[in-house]
Order: sequence, then C-alpha cells, then structure tokens
Amino acid sequence: MILLIQINNLKFHYLEFVKPVEDILTNINIKFKSVHYKEISSQQISQSKKIIIPGTSLKDNSFLKEINKFQWILEYNNPILGICGGMHILGLLYGGKLKKQQEIGLNEVYFHKPFLGFFGAREVYELHNYFVESSKYLIFATSNNCPQAIKHKNKDFFGVLFHPEVRNKNLIVNFVNQNF
Repeated sequence: MILLIQINNLKFHYLEFVKPVEDILTNINIKFKSVHYKEISSQQISQSKKIIIPGTSLKDNSFLKEINKFQWILEYNNPILGICGGMHILGLLYGGKLKKQQEIGLNEVYFHKPFLGFFGAREVYELHNYFVESSKYLIFATSNNCPQAIKHKNKDFFGVLFHPEVRNKNLIVNFVNQNF
C-alpha cells in the first residue's frame, strides 16, 4: 500500500494538491491510504510500502513549525517521494536549510542525471516560496540555481520542488512502479 501524507490544513488545498495524486493512483489501480500528518499512526507507517508527501499552497506552511511530527521518517526504510513541501520536510529532517526563492508557473528544469524516468530538459509547474539545501542529498535537476529534484545519498528518498501532479504525472507513476 502507498501512504499519502497530507500536509495541508484547508480542504481547498487538499483538493488542489492531494486529490490529484489520489486520482493518479486510482487511475493506475494502486491501493493507497491518504492521512493527514497529525493523524498518522505507527501502524499505517509500518504497513506502507512507499510514501508520497504531496505539497500544499504558498501560505500553508504550518507543517514546517511541526517538523518534529515527521521524526519517524529518519527510521523509515522504504521509498518516499516528497513533492514541494514534502521535499522541504525530507531536507529539513537531514539538517538542510530552507532558502527563499519564489517560483510560480511553468519553468524549464534540466535533469542532468536520470531521475525516476526523467532526463534532460522538462517543462514543469512550480508553486513555491522556498527550496531546501542539504548535504545528505544528491541533486539530479536544477533551475534558477536551486535544486529541483533530489535523492538521499543512502536511502530511496526522492524530492521534487515542482508539482508533477499538475504536469509530469508520469513521475508519480514511475515512482510507484519502480522496484527499489
């Protein structure tokens, strides 16, 4: 089972950022459970084969003040895909720092190494105020001098700053179908 961890606080943000990921998984017949990070149980975590942490809106960053609620990720050994805010969480847990850089709209990102089926230039949809820098992650794609796609050096933890649920849905499909 795939566990989707919601970090949004408003229903509208759920509809914009989480529901599209749920729809992608439903369309490819993947079993998933969608839970808000404040309600997640250790049983749900242990039963998951993979985790996806979708993003949320520009102003919905309260999850960053509660990073301690994600400490269990440090012990998790299955693959994780963090999208935007999810990427921030993964980076911060491993000593990373948030850096201010707002990007909204379509942008070209260059994947200089293969990453979940992506390589070379791709047009992506971005909606973020920050990016994260962490020495624990390898950078696979950049744009405007900030990391756009990362992978943990020792775990199958992936992060993307852009929103593949809007454009590039196959990145989510590739993550789910990948045998790590």
